[in-house]
Amino acid sequence: MLGIKFLRDIFGEAVALDLGTVNPLAAIRGRGIVLREPSAVAVSTGSEREILELGDRAMQMLGRTPGQITVSYPMRDGVIADMALAEAMIRFTITEALGRKAGPVGIRLGLCLPLCVNDIERRALMEAAKNAGARDMIVLNEALAAAIGAGLPVSDPVGNMVVDIGGGTTDSAVVVLGGIACHKSVRTGGTHIDKAIVEYIAREYKLSIGERTAEQIKLTLGSALMGGDEHMEVRGRSMDTGLPKSIVVGQGEISYAIIKPVRRIVGAIKDTLAETPPELAGDIYTNGITLTGGGAMLDGLAEYVSRETQMEVRVADEAENCVVLGALKALDIKDRIDCIQDGELTA
Repeated sequence: MLGIKFLRDIFGEAVALDLGTVNPLAAIRGRGIVLREPSAVAVSTGSEREILELGDRAMQMLGRTPGQITVSYPMRDGVIADMALAEAMIRFTITEALGRKAGPVGIRLGLCLPLCVNDIERRALMEAAKNAGARDMIVLNEALAAAIGAGLPVSDPVGNMVVDIGGGTTDSAVVVLGGIACHKSVRTGGTHIDKAIVEYIAREYKLSIGERTAEQIKLTLGSALMGGDEHMEVRGRSMDTGLPKSIVVGQGEISYAIIKPVRRIVGAIKDTLAETPPELAGDIYTNGITLTGGGAMLDGLAEYVSRETQMEVRVADEAENCVVLGALKALDIKDRIDCIQDGELTA
């Protein structure tokens, strides 16, 4: 046993996996981010369900598949919607990241999971990771991984606040002494902002648009602050005639369209601050709030949060990568992090 572990430490690769709602990420020590593919699975809907494609290839089928094929997502709003597909996505992501199947020595894996994953789901996902080649494994929640990846001193006796805004959830947490003092998680993230845009365009213009179009509108015109002079042409299907139609939307109206999910995110931050012990609250007032995740890059969000909380707010470097990079670093510092759980399925 000792010999196998020694060989794994010397020759086995250290891999981190962020099983996100929208884009699972994988990183390998010494190589950084090696995989970023959509969390999409193309499945046949016949008498025996069969997985046809995963990741980018499955996403290319979205909206273009025949009736007997559907494109599904293993994760929805931070919750595992389909365990079988989630297990398949883990195996696919690890194999694609390595460029091959894991060898006999196996890999060391840092696996990030949402706060709301239960014990049964956790063990099933660990088993899937083991079958994909993970032999030494740690499991940590996304908020803690984000704090580590953002470079916050999580092991110090000083409180720091991180807000990880993912595709399906926002996790707000105060970290201190290698643990989480308090946290709040809401099922609101980037996909809910996209949905708000879809609903607005349908309501105001009677135009049906897809998820990809909504995301492009968000990236081009989306802002947490009201106003703005930019405009964008949007194409979709008229809900009145069923024919293709083109409209022009402005930045100000898109800001208005997404204000509700933005306010829910800010509400989670305020709820966390309200539950923070006084001494730690003082630390946060001094150190400020750090935003991570893809949603953190929404234009004007940091300024909006700062205005609402009266605190300094910064967006972490490589915000969308903080969780997976933090998990990779956690493999080396796990003895100083209280919230990390060793995988029970280690070989």
